[in-house]
Amino acid sequence: QVQLVESGGGLVQAGDSLRLSCAASGLTFRNYIMAWFRQAPGKEREFVAALTGSGGTGYANSVKGRFTISRENAENMVYLQMNSLKPEDTAVYYCAAKPTSGAGGYYFTRDREYDYWGQGTQVTVSS
Repeated sequence: QVQLVESGGGLVQAGDSLRLSCAASGLTFRNYIMAWFRQAPGKEREFVAALTGSGGTGYANSVKGRFTISRENAENMVYLQMNSLKPEDTAVYYCAAKPTSGAGGYYFTRDREYDYWGQGTQVTVSS
């Protein structure tokens, strides 16, 4: 059974950095696409970053150059390092996973493609 548990959210000021963590169990990273999404109040959930089974990465344009997704295979952890945070980054951040066949170098940006979700962690960036 796949379980995802996020942590690391909090209240920070604009320009600060924050690292989110996702503890994953019941899966092997090479067989899954791992992703981060976020949902701001009154808005739809949106794609932030993804990590393919083969280790490739993809980012939303709004976070490219500021956010970095990574994983620690031995610990079964996925991270989202967020630098130069802006008030518009304020949202609940979710970790998601989708099984993938083989060492695929692809990922999906639509949330409905993902099968497993964590409970979310709140990130608030004050101006």
